[in-house]
Amino acid sequence: MEQEKLSPGLLQTKQHFEILDGMRGIAAISVVIFHFMEVAYTDYSQNFIGHGFLAVDFFFCLSGFVIAYAYDDRIAKMGMVEFFKSRLIRLHPLVIFGSVIGLVTFFFAPFGGHPEAYSTGRIIVIFLASIFMIPFPVVPDRAFNCFGFNAPAWSLFWEYVANIVFAVVLWRVGRRLLFALAIIAAIVLCIVCYRAGNLMGGWGKGNEWDGGARVAFSFLAGMLVYRSNWIIKNGLGFLGVGILLLLAFVSPFSKWNWISEPLIIIVYFPFMVALGAGANLSDGVRKFCVFAGKLSYPLYMTHYAFIWLFATYFAANKPGAGKLAVIITCGAALLIGFAWIVMVVYDTPVRAYLSRKRKQG
Repeated sequence: MEQEKLSPGLLQTKQHFEILDGMRGIAAISVVIFHFMEVAYTDYSQNFIGHGFLAVDFFFCLSGFVIAYAYDDRIAKMGMVEFFKSRLIRLHPLVIFGSVIGLVTFFFAPFGGHPEAYSTGRIIVIFLASIFMIPFPVVPDRAFNCFGFNAPAWSLFWEYVANIVFAVVLWRVGRRLLFALAIIAAIVLCIVCYRAGNLMGGWGKGNEWDGGARVAFSFLAGMLVYRSNWIIKNGLGFLGVGILLLLAFVSPFSKWNWISEPLIIIVYFPFMVALGAGANLSDGVRKFCVFAGKLSYPLYMTHYAFIWLFATYFAANKPGAGKLAVIITCGAALLIGFAWIVMVVYDTPVRAYLSRKRKQG
């Protein structure tokens, strides 16, 4: 039985929907730009990409689709342990790396910061909580994020939760029950949005549980798109679906968020996954999409430490709109370049090493 679990056929990753990889890349870049912009424009109605944070909900929906596609028909033979190994090898090296970068920038912030306000023991505990994915929102200098040294890790925490629930329960659940669960999750999502006024929560102290509502519906919806074969064949190509996806992120941030945001998450994002899964690609664009998909996770997990540096710079210097545009454009480009280096030098080799060790027993 153990040999069957570790057979190459069970451990091999299935072929990707390449255009979905490209859409993941667009979402990751949108998050980066949104995080730059929210530092400069605390009034989100003045932020041209004021709903960039909804990219996380698109990630969750895409994850539900991809996990169901990749593991529905083989998790029974793999077993939960091998499934969890697969997910940890895929996700956790960058959780650790992002925490290390966050720790370094915490100590060496050229435009301000208060590391002296924290004891060595306190910093060690915060760092350990970050690499072991234990929410610990105790750093006021970093807005009481659940993970003080790597803010985006909050979504990875809920991604892990969703993966655990999938391995224990959801892969066994029939489509009708899955649909019923998605309806319940949609209702909860609407209630959370109505009470908070938006669906931005999940990242920090006081809104931690909002992340559970966000991942619950979107992950289930992604699974439903796959299991129901709601794949819409179309000729939009990457450019077409990419523009449609961006429309969600640049939609106006207003007093009507409690209506618009649930509609985007409940209706529009599953529709976008269905469109993306059914779109055609040329060979040249396919290569770009694969690259963008590979780069998206390193970009997402390494960028925020530098957003904190930008925040201290902005507070100290208050650059004008023109200079700000140059800084954000160059900053985003540099972060993409840095993510590529991290991917090539660290993430890909580490995951390859861990995969080899796993196959060796």
